[in-house]
Amino acid sequence: MTVDQNWMLAELNAVHGVRHAVVLSADGLLRTYSAQTSRDDAERLAAACAGLKAIGQSLALEFGTGVANARQVMVEFDGCGGYLFVRGAGDGSHLAVVTDQGVDPALIARQMQAQVLKIGESSFGTPRREN
Repeated sequence: MTVDQNWMLAELNAVHGVRHAVVLSADGLLRTYSAQTSRDDAERLAAACAGLKAIGQSLALEFGTGVANARQVMVEFDGCGGYLFVRGAGDGSHLAVVTDQGVDPALIARQMQAQVLKIGESSFGTPRREN
């Protein structure tokens, strides 16, 4: 995917308080990003979120039910405030959203889920790479 497919994130970006949205592959490659986000910021966010999601998977395996399936990672920022949400968005892809502090985290999580379902997990999915 490229930036010209940022239409997939338009409804999510319309939610009050959403600052950035990106779709990334599990290994941190940028798939698409919102129009108000610079490519440099989107690439840094994608790389960082892949790491966060991997840590979440490890923690789920170690302290969860023994299955590495962390559905969502959430980080609350101090200072200027805000949140980062990262969730699965199809096979091998993740959806990441950065918000202002005044948002309702449950609303953002529901909107992310709705967006993945609406567009379809297959549209967000990343095919496996051969070695």
